[in-house]
Amino acid sequence: MPLQNRVSPFGEWFTTPARGLLMGNRGGRLHDAQRKLGARRWTSRQWICCKLEFNDRHRKVWGDSYTELFFLDEVTALAAGHRPCFECRRHDAERFAALLSGGKKRARAGAMDEVLHRERLDGKAKRVHRRAIDGLPDGAMIAMEGEAFAVRGTHLLRWTPQGYSGSRLRPRGDEVDVLTPPSILKVLAVGFSPLWHPSANSFLPSPF
Repeated sequence: MPLQNRVSPFGEWFTTPARGLLMGNRGGRLHDAQRKLGARRWTSRQWICCKLEFNDRHRKVWGDSYTELFFLDEVTALAAGHRPCFECRRHDAERFAALLSGGKKRARAGAMDEVLHRERLDGKAKRVHRRAIDGLPDGAMIAMEGEAFAVRGTHLLRWTPQGYSGSRLRPRGDEVDVLTPPSILKVLAVGFSPLWHPSANSFLPSPF
């Protein structure tokens, strides 16, 4: 039976048999011996996203250690407020930190986690940020009509647990509710390229 271990762009945990491209955690163990969740959804400010495979490690999901989470792709993980892991995704994490620092001394993991924790949560609820849609970078995720959409070029791609399903033209001149935290928007805007689910490529313009 599938566990409640998939994370949406809204930061909500849900159950689905569909596989994602990345895993992650929120600092520790949140499940009990019967692999059931309690009320908590994080144990620390260290929310990370990781590779599915690393150094031939094998784990029992929701075993004796931390509570593993899974994401459709990195665009989803970033919207939920997770950053790249410095162990299994060292190159991506170093680039993410350097871009966030804006040419200054590279931000340390703990400092980034402090900032991101303030930006991703409003109490225990997901924090959204009102922004002009025109200035949003590719990879940003927004909420519209109760659903999540990813910004990609001139279009918005509709997010589903199985992949991106359908697109619409990105409107102009509107303000929208942005799910991706502002610091992550900054990193996307200056060149960080997140991992997209392959279904997003179905909506790329034809080269012919």
